[in-house]
Amino acid sequence: MRSAPVAVPLAGTIPAPQDVAYPGTIAVDIDATDVRRGLFRVRETIPVLPGQRELVLLLPEWIPGKHRPYGSLNLLADLHIAVDGKPTAWTRDPVTVSGFHVPLPPGARQVTATFVHTSPLQPSEGRILMTPDMLNLQWDKMVLYPAGYYARRIPVAPTATFPQDWQAFTALDGQKMTEGRAAWDVIDYQALADSPVFAGRNARSWDLGHDVRLDVVADDPKQLDLAPPNLASYRKLVDETVALFGARHFNHYDVLLGLSGRLGDVGLEHHRSAEIVDSPELFVQWDRTGWERNGVPHEFVHSWNGKFRTPARLWTPDFQTPMQGNLLWLYEGQTQLWGWVLAARSGLQPRDIVLGAIANAAGSFSVLPGRAWRSVEDTTLDPVIDARRPLPYATLSRNEDYYWEGLLVWLEADQIIREGTHGVRGLDDFARGFFGMNDGDWGELTYEFDDVAAALGRVYPYDWAGFLRARFQAAGAPAPLAGLEKGGYRLVWKDQPNPYTAGRMGRNLPLDYSLGFALDGDGRVVSTMWEGPAFKAGIVSGAQIVAVGGAPYSADVIRRAVTAAITGHEPIQLLVKRNDRIETVPIEYHGGLRYPWLERAGNAETGLDRLLAPRTAPTQH
Repeated sequence: MRSAPVAVPLAGTIPAPQDVAYPGTIAVDIDATDVRRGLFRVRETIPVLPGQRELVLLLPEWIPGKHRPYGSLNLLADLHIAVDGKPTAWTRDPVTVSGFHVPLPPGARQVTATFVHTSPLQPSEGRILMTPDMLNLQWDKMVLYPAGYYARRIPVAPTATFPQDWQAFTALDGQKMTEGRAAWDVIDYQALADSPVFAGRNARSWDLGHDVRLDVVADDPKQLDLAPPNLASYRKLVDETVALFGARHFNHYDVLLGLSGRLGDVGLEHHRSAEIVDSPELFVQWDRTGWERNGVPHEFVHSWNGKFRTPARLWTPDFQTPMQGNLLWLYEGQTQLWGWVLAARSGLQPRDIVLGAIANAAGSFSVLPGRAWRSVEDTTLDPVIDARRPLPYATLSRNEDYYWEGLLVWLEADQIIREGTHGVRGLDDFARGFFGMNDGDWGELTYEFDDVAAALGRVYPYDWAGFLRARFQAAGAPAPLAGLEKGGYRLVWKDQPNPYTAGRMGRNLPLDYSLGFALDGDGRVVSTMWEGPAFKAGIVSGAQIVAVGGAPYSADVIRRAVTAAITGHEPIQLLVKRNDRIETVPIEYHGGLRYPWLERAGNAETGLDRLLAPRTAPTQH
């Protein structure tokens, strides 16, 4: 005998969003003064319709820029609801667990919700949003909104209180600060969620021109020392970006930059601001942090590509509707290209760093086994599939390759246009025509695949639909090196890391293209190349190299062993510890150290050189 139950139907109980105005303005007040305990105390007052019998409140789940459900429901605590001042019971939706049902008695006029958003206090708990010296207020993590409406149709009056000696920066309009309490103009919920706040006791702001500001908070006031020539490179970045697109899609823009080793890392795009946390030494060790400064150009480009022009299936009316990221190879891939190009044009990052970053991508995709079975477009689902969790064999699995392979493909598109128009036109013309339209419009303009192909065709007639399908939608395509080759460069291998790799190595040791693994500062394997020498010898992530040829492990020891093996015939002997087992593992490899570089094919200026060349003269601000 075997009992066979029948499933209980899943009934949708969350009202679908409608493009109608919400009846009234929601008041949101956040007390962000408890920086010792990391607490944001939230109070919302929500007007309701006459005769309304239930209000459903939602906490955002699908966050723009994350490309996946990334809500912070687990950090919402101590929720209390009152209707016209009288406490009432709420129930959580059993299917959409980020939804809260509030029954309304006859004659109800307003609902008050109070709760606490608990910032993680250590990285194992999530991204840290508050330290004793600074905070990152993200409205989408700590403000509920009523179901049944497009987010852009819900008016909100936001206020927040910070420690009195702190400064607060945000793209929100009309900021008025009195004894640490800030109030801003009424704004719709969609734009509020897109307007984070950085606040801190060590803060400084600079005018970059074109109604753009660089707003910085730091762990220590000494870290705010931005030398005038280096400030000039940020200003040149803004000049070059506005010149590229030929229009602006913001009335003002704030680069929110945290220089911190304590606040959690972030790099997130918004329509009128960038939200970035970088190394606390970014300004004061300028010559050593060139590899790290791409966050600002990348997120700034997103104001045009991603926020103004956005894929039709990725745009959603609220924060519960699932997003479809099939065109992220344009949204992120071309942003990746322009972020590095504009960094080179402005001098924000040295040219050899930019070439080194592109070389890294070219080297990786020239040997990546996962390209044989997965298309680039299929990796646009990776934000949902693996949510940036570490993978045991990432080179086989692939992981969000639409960023860097997208860059290489768009580089090829630029060179096809240059070649076909004898240098008269390039991808700059596509950027201006596709992203630069409607100067002053900071709404959203959506597109589909055919719109991209048609816009490319207006720049230069070509089978762009076939090109895009072959490069992004097909698996097993040739290594994406054609753009480099058409651009007058070739991928070469050297025994020293290129400047970009060298800058970002830290204590890690990348030996991916030689022994086939990367090691941390203690000799522990952090990744293994599929079918590489280490893989074939059975060395996987988590194992630790204890000794090399009888000598205790160090980065220098293993590098010397790899170099010496070029002229030898014996395998490299590694003493490897994995869990409670230690064994000697021989690796048959005699190819020496290998790191990817780009090398100009001749002495004349090339197409890639012209792409990286500045478009504007230095200006005074």
